[in-house]
Amino acid sequence: MREAVVFIHGAWMTGLEMTPLRRRLARGGFSCHPFSYPSLRATPEDNAARLNRFLSGVEADVVHLVAHSLGGLVLLHLFDRYPVQRPGRVLMLGTPINGSRTAACFARTPLTRWLLGRSIRRGLLGGAPRWKGGRELGMVAGHRGFGIGTLFCRALEQPNDGTVALAETRAPEINAHLSVPYGHFAMLWSAPVADAVAAFLKSGDFAAR
Repeated sequence: MREAVVFIHGAWMTGLEMTPLRRRLARGGFSCHPFSYPSLRATPEDNAARLNRFLSGVEADVVHLVAHSLGGLVLLHLFDRYPVQRPGRVLMLGTPINGSRTAACFARTPLTRWLLGRSIRRGLLGGAPRWKGGRELGMVAGHRGFGIGTLFCRALEQPNDGTVALAETRAPEINAHLSVPYGHFAMLWSAPVADAVAAFLKSGDFAAR
């Protein structure tokens, strides 16, 4: 049975920052496919439509999805609008599934609000659909780091990864949650995190790593 992993990057990114994670999973036998999208020029809902078209071209029987930050919100829209997908597990990395306090701080003034583009529409400011994937959902979240949240948002709850608070990554529908001592982007380059991602995709449990 052919298994593939599709990677969905976060805001302001292109997907290149997920290369170390993709390479580590590729060495573990997964067929890896990066999905790139206009994170600021289009809404998460519009990017979900792009992702759905991309997934139709992935040749595999099982398609796992690994999303960083905003990419996880795109996945919520994907399964809300296009629920019929091939089997596979879904893993989010540092996704503010409940909305982002850092984004809310940026959205307060026109000077910084433009930096978020259309990602805030039913996305980073909240309002994304609840999880309806009908499959195992995992979350890896950092609790140690320094980033734009710690610089510009004094209201960011502790602990956090420098951008997203740990509490913002928790939801009842998440089957497995793993807190790691890394920052929002550093987790993408961590070998232990890559091992945990691989374990979840294989078994649905981080404990198997």
